[in-house]
Amino acid sequence: MEEENLPFCAQTNDVAPLFRAEAYEPNEKDIVQISLEDYRGSWVILFFYPSDFTFV
Repeated sequence: MEEENLPFCAQTNDVAPLFRAEAYEPNEKDIVQISLEDYRGSWVILFFYPSDFTFV
């Protein structure tokens, strides 16, 4: 049987892969580059809502 290439689906307690992304920085009132590595050792909540540009 051929193995299917399913998309990655994070599970509880999975380690998040390191990445760089653009994010809105309210103190600077601008879009900035962030890296998950910058938050190593801190609690982080990753929130991703695709296909929508609504500020939450």
